[in-house]
Amino acid sequence: MPLRLPPLPALRFFEAAGRHQSFKLAAAELNVTPSAISHGIVGLEQALGVELFVREPRGISLTASGADYLSYVSEAFSLIAIGTQRLPNHRADRPIALSCAPTFASRWLLPRLAGFRARWPNVNVSVDTSHRQVGFPVDGFDFAIRLSRAPVAGTAWTRLFGERFVPVCSPAYLETLRDGHGNADLRRATLIHVNAASEDWQAWLDATGIEGFDTTGGLRVDTIQLAFEAAGMGLGVALGRRPLVDPDLDRGALVEADPATIASTTAYWLVSAENGDRRPELADFKRWLVSEAEHLETHADASGQTVRAAVS
Repeated sequence: MPLRLPPLPALRFFEAAGRHQSFKLAAAELNVTPSAISHGIVGLEQALGVELFVREPRGISLTASGADYLSYVSEAFSLIAIGTQRLPNHRADRPIALSCAPTFASRWLLPRLAGFRARWPNVNVSVDTSHRQVGFPVDGFDFAIRLSRAPVAGTAWTRLFGERFVPVCSPAYLETLRDGHGNADLRRATLIHVNAASEDWQAWLDATGIEGFDTTGGLRVDTIQLAFEAAGMGLGVALGRRPLVDPDLDRGALVEADPATIASTTAYWLVSAENGDRRPELADFKRWLVSEAEHLETHADASGQTVRAAVS
């Protein structure tokens, strides 16, 4: 007797909603309406005779039964995805799908992709910079690049490089900070903050031991790219994140407002599913990306800069 399965579209809705803990985010991921997600899950609950979510005014959460069921459904979709990828010649020409932050993509990854394309001209790469969680291999991504203090269990993590923080501003703005002796006083500066950053001005101040700063005021933006652009426009001093800020420093659009440089407690990691580099082009891409990162860190170590370890 064949197994009786719940409707597969409803299971897909349930898996996405359970992973995001949100009907709205699940709808955005699957390109349907939140109402469709809600109705699909109600139908699934009726078919199973079990309540999968607790609906509250502030949002949804999985019931105990729902959390247990999600682990099975997620594993089932992962097995289907892995099995599909292992089929002979399955979409061998499909692009390498990579998820990463937009500032990382524009300032570090894209300038280097020409080198990859020169070596592997027949391998295409698709870069997604949307701010969303990635489930391997269910979401169809091969890799993600994430900023984290340490690897997370359940996926394969390879460290690429860490960031180094140094205050930066426009050359003209730096002149406005100089005192009668020609020394720049950052206490007179407008600090530019990045709301979403896990480490920002307070990390730099704690590590350098510099006091007398008011970190509650200043200009606040939601991306690192906007912080660099605001600093270049003379709106204040941003915390430069090397190597992402290096292009601006190299061309003189930004300058160091203070030479004190600290190492971040986080690093960029290349993330993939366990054994997710079976395809030859994926293994080639991973080796190339790791090699680029190693070259970057070797160059940084040889530059002779004084880098202080950040305080955890």
